[in-house]
Amino acid sequence: MTSSEIRKKFLEFFRERGHAVVPSSSLLPDDPSVLLTTAGMQQFKKYYTGEVDAMKDFGSLSTTSCQKSFRTSDIDEVGDESHLTFFEMLGNFSFGGYFKKESIAWAHEFITKVMGLPISYVTIYEGSDTVPKDEESRAMWQGLGITDIREEGMEDLFWGPTGHEGPCGPTTEIYCRNANGQDIEVWNIVFNQFFCSGSREDLTSGAATLIPLETPGIDTGMGLERLAMIVQGKHTIHETDLFSDSIAMLSDTMDHRSKRIVADHARALCFLIADGVRPSNKERGYILRRLMRRIIVIEHTAGEQRINLVRDLIPVIIGKYHAPYPELHIDTIFDEWDKEKQKFLKTVKNGLKELQKCATIDASTAFKLYESYGLPYEIIKEMGVERASALSRAGFELEFQKHQEISRAGVLKKFGGHGLLLDTGELKATNEDELKIVTRLHTATHLLQQALREVLGPEVAQAGSDITVERTRFDFSFHRKLTDDERKAVENRVNEIIKKDLPMQFVELPIEDAKNTGALYYFKEKYPEKVNVYFAGSSLDSAFSKEFCGGPHVTHTGEIGHFAIAKEEACSAGVRRIRAVVG
Repeated sequence: MTSSEIRKKFLEFFRERGHAVVPSSSLLPDDPSVLLTTAGMQQFKKYYTGEVDAMKDFGSLSTTSCQKSFRTSDIDEVGDESHLTFFEMLGNFSFGGYFKKESIAWAHEFITKVMGLPISYVTIYEGSDTVPKDEESRAMWQGLGITDIREEGMEDLFWGPTGHEGPCGPTTEIYCRNANGQDIEVWNIVFNQFFCSGSREDLTSGAATLIPLETPGIDTGMGLERLAMIVQGKHTIHETDLFSDSIAMLSDTMDHRSKRIVADHARALCFLIADGVRPSNKERGYILRRLMRRIIVIEHTAGEQRINLVRDLIPVIIGKYHAPYPELHIDTIFDEWDKEKQKFLKTVKNGLKELQKCATIDASTAFKLYESYGLPYEIIKEMGVERASALSRAGFELEFQKHQEISRAGVLKKFGGHGLLLDTGELKATNEDELKIVTRLHTATHLLQQALREVLGPEVAQAGSDITVERTRFDFSFHRKLTDDERKAVENRVNEIIKKDLPMQFVELPIEDAKNTGALYYFKEKYPEKVNVYFAGSSLDSAFSKEFCGGPHVTHTGEIGHFAIAKEEACSAGVRRIRAVVG
């Protein structure tokens, strides 16, 4: 059974059982407390707390998805037999539609009947002072003929919230045996019964409180790569059809670890770039740059005959994933890869020469190599071998933090003690010039949404946004690509409003009064009892655009300057993405 067949069978299994099939959300989550999407439940987080209505949005209290996911905690381990950065998470979710009985029975049926796999054993929560032992799940597993039921504690079987707070609860896990004879956890079923007032760390330390959810829910996760390994009878995830074609293209002279790193990182960079991440020295961009530079060094050291090995891999990866993820555009990925490679190759040769000169490589030396030549920690550690034996990620990060503190102190001094002038999650600015740019782009994004609705119709609704000093990125619900005429009409309409130099104003209103004005708002956002409605025009009634927003905005639309759409593309099923600039 191919991975594509497994993916389809899983979604169809739950569709037949009343679940709405929901497309994967972006790797760039709406939740500002996390950097990247790490689990399938993240796009559904607010449905568990009752902030948004699943029946209204999906026509069902139950959903299923195959979610693009990315975990940075495993980057240093990539290259062994099991760790990945990017992966796909199969999941089924319930927001009051069903609970333990159905979720356990369906998981058992899918694994044993649809996948044809025997279950080695299952786990249940052993209980604690605050949450009792899960005897209910034990009885259900026993009723299905499972006799090997093992108990584990909070560290392993109590799923904490994603980010700083959120839904959580005890779990039960399913283990199956791989071709090596090892029992592997394939499916984790979380019973979301509580809202945790803090992070996972707060929960385990006792600093967080658990508040029972009014409506308990189900959140499950099963890694497609692990399941494919067991179903296909492979010894490692890299032998499955998800990786075998890529690894087969790599030279036999390359060691196994390097092959796995290249295969993982090449796949990951394709998905990060497709979702709008660009290489930089900050946050998500820094993660992408680390991946790209690590495999650029491996490619460089592989010799001239394999100098374009990653570029050769990209079409293979896109060919495998383009059907379920049409947002993967080869030209965009090639462009970003080529630019980063060209930029980095100018320094990598000198950096590797300097690394070879070092008798010992401690954290301070490693950071200097990173700062001067852009060599990632992973490459310094791997290429340094014995000379870098005492180098640790923690030590390197400490040096990095010291550097940031020095830089921050310089910014504070330069800008009169203001430091980071703006950080809303959507917008960031480190100085006065950046603040002016992102403010212009922010107001332009409001005008863009209204122009899209005028040209395309009221089905257009915000599905996410992100603003940097280079551009605004706006995701919106729409079922097809814009025509050239439609794109031009949107641009013209925005520029027409800019030319009118309308005043940009706001009023504070109770939330229900604000909704009655017809102002747009992001349905996934949680708003306070009173909100600011920003509008472009002389009055709220006659305004061109009006939205719930916290600002900042220009005082008049003429301050925005010329508006241009740089790119319009698919983001996910039923969602389009526009990148636009002002000048």
